[in-house]
Amino acid sequence: MTNDVFASLEETARAEDARDPLRDVRGQFHIPQHSGGSEQIYLCGNSLGLQPKATAAYVNEVLEDWQQYGVEGHFKAKHAWLPYHEYLTGQTARLVGAKPEEVVAMNSLTVNLHLLMVSFYRPTAARHKILIEKKAFPSDRYAVESQLRYHGYDPAEALVLLEPDDGALISDAAIEDAFERHGEEIALVLIGGVQYYSGQLFDMKRIAELGHSHGCTVGFDLAHAAGNVPLHLHDWDVDFAAWCSYKYLNAGPGSTAGIFVHERHAGRTDIPRFAGWWGHDKETRFQMGTEFVPIPTAESWQLSNPPILPLAALRASLDIFDAHGMEALRTKSEKLTGFLLEALDAACSQYCTVFTPREPARRGCQLSIKVHENGKAVFDALIERGVICDWREPDIIRIAPVPLYNTFQDAFNFVRIFHELLRT
Repeated sequence: MTNDVFASLEETARAEDARDPLRDVRGQFHIPQHSGGSEQIYLCGNSLGLQPKATAAYVNEVLEDWQQYGVEGHFKAKHAWLPYHEYLTGQTARLVGAKPEEVVAMNSLTVNLHLLMVSFYRPTAARHKILIEKKAFPSDRYAVESQLRYHGYDPAEALVLLEPDDGALISDAAIEDAFERHGEEIALVLIGGVQYYSGQLFDMKRIAELGHSHGCTVGFDLAHAAGNVPLHLHDWDVDFAAWCSYKYLNAGPGSTAGIFVHERHAGRTDIPRFAGWWGHDKETRFQMGTEFVPIPTAESWQLSNPPILPLAALRASLDIFDAHGMEALRTKSEKLTGFLLEALDAACSQYCTVFTPREPARRGCQLSIKVHENGKAVFDALIERGVICDWREPDIIRIAPVPLYNTFQDAFNFVRIFHELLRT
């Protein structure tokens, strides 16, 4: 690697940052500091997004109203707590490509997946299998296996696992083959919209079409997709989906998750659900009746009144998404991640392999890097140098240049440091 190549890459990074229409959005986020006072090179938004500077004001508003009004804050607060989750409905719907009545912020991700599977995993002797990635995020695997056991099925027989073709990525042909071989036995499809390990973006529209053509119910875990890639859940005819809010949605550790239920299901009273009073008809909720009357929207899957402080943090972030839109963020993301991939190819390809899909349409902003030698030592050294990314055993470093707050200079600085450490 010559100095001329690095000089050219840095020149490109500076030029791209100068003409980036979203370059000022970074200033709306707190960038963690490295020792010595310099900013970290934070490439870990796929695990925990950074805090918007507005978050403190949004949360403090709730704290101040609680201090001033006590229980009356449910009605008198600046943003009254009783309908607080509704302030996020329109923003959430726009974020995931849904109608307002199809989404609600509630609970945490795996809790929501279980609640949704109560309704949408309805096995029969002939059709009881669940399709999932072989390397799905462990919580998803645990959830679907426990659902199978709850219904009396053996996961060893009832799981249909999507196998990566080359050890990392799952081809469209493999997905189609799984439906051809098992489609009439599959009751439920539940896969990640963006695969957490590889960063592969699945064709969710096509999967929904394939699943429905074989009589399957189709759901997605969008933990790594919401806020990362444009979604059109309603138009794609997805049955249901769930996501967390602490990764790309920047709502803070463990913050309130969300669900989507297609409108054709949202108002149904003929499907089972685990009921709670916050999902009860709003007009009669406080009559405290004994008969559950579900709200005819996705809100009927709610159980308890929502946590207002985490919702305030989520609202602060969604305001930023709503101000700029996923299409603009996606445009920058493709350029930024593409530049990072090109820089890695130019500087580091003899020491590591990027196995995330190279086509922009098949990935989000995450790149998963297989380090050929001493990967954990390289990762530890990156952290020491103020580069925040994450490690997956046995030899994978994941990096995610987030378009809201990462720059092309961040990408260049990472590659320069990474190259130096790989050579040592």
